[in-house]
Amino acid sequence: MSNYAKYADLTKLTTEYARRMNRLSNRIFGEVVRPTNSKSMKVVKILSEQPRNLRRDIYAYYPRHVETGMLMRNLRTYGLYRDEHEDFKEEMDRLRALRGKTKYVRKPQKANEKE
Repeated sequence: MSNYAKYADLTKLTTEYARRMNRLSNRIFGEVVRPTNSKSMKVVKILSEQPRNLRRDIYAYYPRHVETGMLMRNLRTYGLYRDEHEDFKEEMDRLRALRGKTKYVRKPQKANEKE
């Protein structure tokens, strides 16, 4: 009989020594030291998990919007992607320019021109 089998048989006993050894074992391996009910076990489970902000499946849930937008803009310039909203905005700018009503874009002043 191996030593582990002897230890396993020993922990099944109801002696004070067996209970203390079982508690010590649970404490060493990070388990609940004393038997608890299911509500308390739920709290233990929640607190033993990794924090939500460090879990990859939480913080990396959404796709990379900035990179995807730049990719679509480049594909649009090559003619491989059709962005109807951008087409509409360009058409409105073109028609506005034909009417002579282009938008006034204010140029930022330089530091030495302010004085």
